[in-house]
Amino acid sequence: MYERRYGLIRTLAPLHVGASAGEESGNLNLIFRDAYTQTGIIPGSSIRGRFRAEMRREGGSNQLETARWYGSEAGNTEISESRVKFEYASLVWLPVFCPGQPVVWVSCPRLLRRYAAIADPGFINDVPNAYSCSKDLKGRRGNQEVTLFFNLGFMEVKPTPGLEDWIPPAMEKEIPADRLVVVDDAAIGLIHDMALYRQSRVKLADDMKKVDGGAFFNVEALPEGSVLIFPMALKPDDATEWRPFGSRTSHELYFGGLESIGFGRCEVSLVTPDAREVQ
Repeated sequence: MYERRYGLIRTLAPLHVGASAGEESGNLNLIFRDAYTQTGIIPGSSIRGRFRAEMRREGGSNQLETARWYGSEAGNTEISESRVKFEYASLVWLPVFCPGQPVVWVSCPRLLRRYAAIADPGFINDVPNAYSCSKDLKGRRGNQEVTLFFNLGFMEVKPTPGLEDWIPPAMEKEIPADRLVVVDDAAIGLIHDMALYRQSRVKLADDMKKVDGGAFFNVEALPEGSVLIFPMALKPDDATEWRPFGSRTSHELYFGGLESIGFGRCEVSLVTPDAREVQ
């Protein structure tokens, strides 16, 4: 039996975790996506590598601690198992530009169901219906619904009390409770693509202002303000000793590539979930 923890990631800059330059013949460096919702994820191996590197960076006796918690490095003849298990991080709320708001935070029942399963299984039977919204969301008011205008067209959503309960406690100050929208699982992929941060990049020749060979590519990234969640499991005998951030429960970490040009800065918060059971 493992002890459960989970982590929350809030992107403080665009986040690209996916194909690197040159891997895509079409010059589009895609992010990793969830197979069902087509929304961005961070693989567990990327999270584990970031945590491992953070502990290894300290050097000295931490080298032994690094191997103890995250297993021996590749090529080491003494193979040891990691004491911390990381799963992939999925979106909870995604900021999307919406004229008149100007930004709403969008999710879908499948993503919220995974959030509940990780953070508080007692919520899993109360997942909001698709096309619901905060009761105070701005928009054209009808008899029972609010018409919201996205770049791709109009959407009718129903004001629903209690959506603010689905904001992770550590993020209550960052996500406005009156700008939440839940869409259908089949629609989140389209809206997600509309919200992604995209940038065209080029490498210039050393001696003149022209593209160096074929060094032209486009990159996509999750936008600043995205919230993701990932579960962790620790071997229970000394789980309380695992303190990757020292006495703090949150820390700034960089994930993915393109760090040198302003991508990847995130705030990571570690949480011990309540032991509530599903009824």
